[in-house]
Amino acid sequence: MNKHTEMEKSVPHIIVEIIEYLPDAVVYKTIIKKSTGNVTAVSMATGEEMGEKITRFDTYVQIIDGTAELTINGKKIELKLGEGIIIPANSSQVFNATQQFKMITTVIKSGFED
Repeated sequence: MNKHTEMEKSVPHIIVEIIEYLPDAVVYKTIIKKSTGNVTAVSMATGEEMGEKITRFDTYVQIIDGTAELTINGKKIELKLGEGIIIPANSSQVFNATQQFKMITTVIKSGFED
């Protein structure tokens, strides 16, 4: 399944098992993608980094395996298993995998409220 194909609907799944770790890689798997937003599973191998990114929309991130290092507008935050955070729209974000981790990201493409 490529990263832009949605997962099958009405079929149960174990969220942490829908994506695997690959050495020296960041892996993406689309859970659902619509014009109003999307939900994506991401795995990052130890030592990988997602370079600086700025999105126009609020993004909710939840860690489903491991621990992630996230920097929002220059502030480092450690997110542990089960923790989530809202990354505000128009904020700088960088993910760094000091250890491997998996996360679910949810982007809502409506409402430009602060």
